[in-house]
Amino acid sequence: MVLGGILVNRELIEVFSEIAREKNVERSELATILEELFLYVIEKEYGDSSNCSCIVNLDKGEIEIYAEKIIVEEIDDFKVEITLSEAVEKDSEAADLELGDVFVEVIDPRVFGRRLITTAKQFFAQRLRDVERNYIYEDYATRIGEIVIGVVHQVQRDSIYINIEQAELRMPKSEQIKSERFRGGDTVQTVIKSVEVTPKGPDIVVSRSDNHFLLKLFEKEVPEIDDGIIDIKAIARHPGERAKIIVRSNDRRIDPVGACVGMRGGRIQAIVRELNNEKIDIVNYSEQPEILVSRALSPAKPVKLFIDDDKKYCVALFEDESLDSAIGRNGMNINLASKITDYRIDAYGVEEYDRIQEDHKTSLEDIDGIKVDEAKALSGAGVNIVSELLESDMEDLLSVDGIDEDSLDVIYEAVQSFVERKIETESDEEDTELPDIAQILTSSEDDDIDDKDSFDKTLENSEEIDESQDVKSEKTMENEDSLSEGVQ
Repeated sequence: MVLGGILVNRELIEVFSEIAREKNVERSELATILEELFLYVIEKEYGDSSNCSCIVNLDKGEIEIYAEKIIVEEIDDFKVEITLSEAVEKDSEAADLELGDVFVEVIDPRVFGRRLITTAKQFFAQRLRDVERNYIYEDYATRIGEIVIGVVHQVQRDSIYINIEQAELRMPKSEQIKSERFRGGDTVQTVIKSVEVTPKGPDIVVSRSDNHFLLKLFEKEVPEIDDGIIDIKAIARHPGERAKIIVRSNDRRIDPVGACVGMRGGRIQAIVRELNNEKIDIVNYSEQPEILVSRALSPAKPVKLFIDDDKKYCVALFEDESLDSAIGRNGMNINLASKITDYRIDAYGVEEYDRIQEDHKTSLEDIDGIKVDEAKALSGAGVNIVSELLESDMEDLLSVDGIDEDSLDVIYEAVQSFVERKIETESDEEDTELPDIAQILTSSEDDDIDDKDSFDKTLENSEEIDESQDVKSEKTMENEDSLSEGVQ
């Protein structure tokens, strides 16, 4: 036989409910927390709560706490046993019980005392924090990739901490734009990059240097992108300094570059200001690699391109006075162009390239440091000039009779010295830094051009295509010209 009772304590329920409302905790979650709380207090008081249960009814304001005990003659463990006389004192209906029956004792929370009530408050506060953290995690885990706006709470050496309502977001140094400085109280816009669970709560990492931040800014400022009329094909950045972005229009009537620039440059300037004046080159997409690479190398314009589609490799030739612009400061321009096109690009001035080509036609027999018998041995294998040596696989060269690793190293060094001497004698104004010949040879199969005639795709052959795909309205051209200094 099981007997029981109900303790009604609306005041206690209201106190906990008010705290939960302040923390935005749902009522169903609050009921679970209160049940766990009272079982925790029982365990603290009696050392075990396995024979106890708790039911919380928030709508009725009822808390029911029960402890099941066995009727015995003598008590060995008061936590799970009770005499019949004691049971009757607590509930007169227990008189019908016999030895071995279960008596369900109603526990009044007030019996726990002030010390345990304090412990209960601490437990309740901790569980509320856990629930709040879980809410924050579940909320932000579904928002990865979104732009959020928060207030800088704390600036530390390795991270900036940002508050958004109850959530704390972290922007590590690696996700910051190096040229930017923030102070407490500053409003900052970031993109959510990742959300992880940690013992201290959710670790929400945000970024301003990630490519996705730039993408979301364009989606925000250019409605045609958000509507799917314009696609962003690729983005590459040196955060805070320069970025390149490839765009394509799904509507032939809409110029994607002009749409991104906006009337009087309003759209692009808003993005540039947000990124601390990061210069942005907007590149019109083309399915033809020679056109796409040419546009990606802006502001410099190559006079000729050699492209190997299979190896995703391109040699771009520029007028000598444009070479520095093509490469950019610290190689930034050509590096970004390589990233957005997925082509490895090497840039040369016309004069330098012609000189290299002439050097590569030089017979191996005419190079000091290469022995006559070695040159003849290589010639017998079809290797007569420098370019043929550079294009040959090292294993094939080592298979030639009379050529071993030591002699091949000497041959490489001789070719390197020959090229350097040619440059020194032909250029009195500046030195040209050459790649190490040995390194080129060891990776020639991956990096070198096998047959330049097979991929000699010049811009001259594609001028008509380029013009037809890159036509802009007069208004767009005016917008771009006005932004040439600050944006492109």
